[in-house]
Amino acid sequence: MKNVTLSADDDLIEKARTIARTKRTTLNAEFREWLAQFAATEAGAQNFDALMNELRTVEAGRRFSRDEMNER
Repeated sequence: MKNVTLSADDDLIEKARTIARTKRTTLNAEFREWLAQFAATEAGAQNFDALMNELRTVEAGRRFSRDEMNER
């Protein structure tokens, strides 16, 4: 695991530590969880973009009427 140094306002850090204590965890653990979610969001966005690019080439075989496209 790699150490990272961050800078933030003292009051903000204390508020974050207080919230972490109420959740019975640490600020480091909360940051690691946030960082994992942040990284996963980017990967998810890339996967979504790749899927959309792939689906652009899908052909239904014919054009659908407006009524057919709006059927539920």
